[in-house]
Amino acid sequence: MEVRDAGRNHTGAAPVDDTVSDLDLLRAHVTGDRDAFGELFRRHRDRLWAVALRTLGDREEAADALQDALLSAHRAADRFRGDSAVTTWLHRIVVNACLDRLRRRRAHPTVPLPDGIHGPEDGPATGGVEPAAPVPDHDTAMVVRDALASLPLEQRAALVLVDVQGYPVAEVARILGVAEGTVKSRCARGRARLAVTLGHLRPGTGPATVSRPDVPEVTGGNPKERSGVRSGSGRSRPAANQQEEA
Repeated sequence: MEVRDAGRNHTGAAPVDDTVSDLDLLRAHVTGDRDAFGELFRRHRDRLWAVALRTLGDREEAADALQDALLSAHRAADRFRGDSAVTTWLHRIVVNACLDRLRRRRAHPTVPLPDGIHGPEDGPATGGVEPAAPVPDHDTAMVVRDALASLPLEQRAALVLVDVQGYPVAEVARILGVAEGTVKSRCARGRARLAVTLGHLRPGTGPATVSRPDVPEVTGGNPKERSGVRSGSGRSRPAANQQEEA
């Protein structure tokens, strides 16, 4: 399957009824429905793209990571055990693909090209919608991206999901496969690091909060359930993970 065309119906038929559940679509894909996975991707591609973009901070890498992740999900669908929501499973695969790229990037650092202004044609090649437009204060956006990039990978992933994307801690724990306490610990440590790194942006106010659309916002967490993501019945790893080092 070509993931870059996953949002299109290959037969030209009408889209699948939105009342069909994600799990039913995944099962239909496993049994040979050629359009089911494309419909599943169409439903969730914007959130998955936003997570990839915020985690990697680079459009090209985010598009590549998202394609890698969706190909992996497409091939591994028959191994989905149903112990979490399908959306949680998809997010986990995307986050892991992003973290793999970040680990390779840190192992083999390169000099990045300037992050110029992109038009609509420079959005994700996977067919998703670009979630954030360029901002006038590009220097500030780059400072915040660089600050996020300096965090340990696990802290960065937790902060992107909780503070930037607004997912509840319980859902993030299922996505990352760790205990809720571990997510809270990673977020707290990440916020403390960002407060030091970004304190000059807003003197005397603690962690920097930037409301511009292309700058990840550092918040105090998200205590409420996010309506767009449904939690499944997945279980966190043992509480021993709560003691994990940053």
